Amino acid sequence: MLGGVVAVLAAGALSVGGLAGVAQAADINVAKNAGFESGLTNWSCSAGSGAVVGSPVRTGAAALRGTPAGQDNAKCSQSVAVQPNSTYTLSAWVQGGYAYLGASGTGTTDVSTWTPGESGWKQLNTTFRTGPSTRTVSVYTHGWYGQSPYLVDDVSVFGPDGGGGSDPDPDPQAPATPAGLGVGAVTSSSVALSWNAVSGATGYNVYRDGTKVQTATGTSATVTGLAAATSYQFQVSATNAAGESAKSAAVSGRTSPGGGDPGGPAVPRHALTGYWQNFNNGAAVQKLRDVQAQYDIIAVSFADSTTTPGQIVFNLDPAVGYSGVAEFKSDIAAKKAAGKSVIISVGGEKGNVTINSDASATAFANSAYALMQEYGFSGVDIDLEHGINSTYLTKALRQLSAKAGSKLVITMAPQTIDMQNTGTEYFKTALAVKDILTVVNMQYYNSGSMLGCDGQVYSQGSVDFLTALACIQLEGGLDASQVGIGVPASTRGAGSGYVSPTIVNNALNCLTRGTNCGNFKPSKTYPALRGAMTWSTNWDATAGNAWSNAVGPHVHALP
Repeated sequence: MLGGVVAVLAAGALSVGGLAGVAQAADINVAKNAGFESGLTNWSCSAGSGAVVGSPVRTGAAALRGTPAGQDNAKCSQSVAVQPNSTYTLSAWVQGGYAYLGASGTGTTDVSTWTPGESGWKQLNTTFRTGPSTRTVSVYTHGWYGQSPYLVDDVSVFGPDGGGGSDPDPDPQAPATPAGLGVGAVTSSSVALSWNAVSGATGYNVYRDGTKVQTATGTSATVTGLAAATSYQFQVSATNAAGESAKSAAVSGRTSPGGGDPGGPAVPRHALTGYWQNFNNGAAVQKLRDVQAQYDIIAVSFADSTTTPGQIVFNLDPAVGYSGVAEFKSDIAAKKAAGKSVIISVGGEKGNVTINSDASATAFANSAYALMQEYGFSGVDIDLEHGINSTYLTKALRQLSAKAGSKLVITMAPQTIDMQNTGTEYFKTALAVKDILTVVNMQYYNSGSMLGCDGQVYSQGSVDFLTALACIQLEGGLDASQVGIGVPASTRGAGSGYVSPTIVNNALNCLTRGTNCGNFKPSKTYPALRGAMTWSTNWDATAGNAWSNAVGPHVHALP
């Protein structure tokens, strides 16, 4: 992968259901008419898309119903009074179709979070910090184009009073400390926990050795990404809009000896992949927790080679800002708990891992599996750009699969030249491991003109370049679920080949639905197409997460 230059720090949206920091006693809900009991007073909805309904509601007698139509996403917003240099917790309960919650004009990093649709009420949470001169912030909710109506109730913008008046929607007191914490089933990399419910709690924080590793809405959680045969101390706290309780009494849990399936969430039918940079090249420096919640597969870039052929290790770069490896592992566990796959990428522009013998294939499989066990990675990404040997890379991946089990995630990111026909080493490898391969996200950038599956020459930067080259893989033996479109997140993310999210989405529509095609139109559609990939989550954050905000929902809404 090629990176770019120069960026400003930007943080990704928190994952759906993530609970943010502890509010102070003086904080209030600065949102007005937060439960819509006074109709749409204080709220403004686009194109008449918002209405107050009496059922279903979460509390009180009213809730907001937003109905997207045509090119309108049913956005409803209000301006709230805030204090400069202050942290606010933004939350709302949603139900129905796609629902988004966010804040803009914060003076720092604007934030948003979302859910693809809920049959019951679900709370969305995120936080933002105001700038040194920010006095008002716009908070908003909206649905998604062509999707079902959504419902919103009990909005909260919890933080210091910005001078907008008394708190119109008093929040509850912080909940009591949970009791009854106990350890359940354990594996070599996970420990199951359960505890007693706490009255008034809307969620719970789970701590491992004093560090928060995940959140839960119920009274149980499974902490993953642990080392085999290792003891850990666990605690849990209760949360609601008013704050967080004290931590419970600690309990000890010990993982079982190593071996077997490393576990991890299943990759969704349509997935968004993003590469996360373990270095600072001028893009926004991120911790894994900051990666936008739209990403389903996060490829940690990159593993390092050693003097032993085929062997890989991982060295956390201090430039990323982690306090240590334990914090990094905690972020991996939290992402996995949120349903994401975090994998280790091998190669890149400068990486050179040689797998050209039986010994080096075994060294790769053993070292890759050791990293999975140590860090909690769900698999590997093959991004070798200096030539591969399909025979021995296939052996290496099959040995790794035998160790890791059926949940192993294997992705590839070949260059366009690597996938021009089934005789290339990359294509041969992909077909040889087809039964265990997750997705090939070819890099449609830093490329010259290439042949499409119709024998015509296409230049990068167009819908035709994306669709006609994808067609080669789709017709060359890969399943549609194993094909993704890889593009830069911004003009800075690569030397050439950036295309707007609109072109990416048009290509996805062309391949899956037969619509929005350019001059090239495939002879059939591929509804199972896996999705899209970008280099990188850092460059995406540099550009305000514009790529993932546009392409992510589109990928997840594919047929």
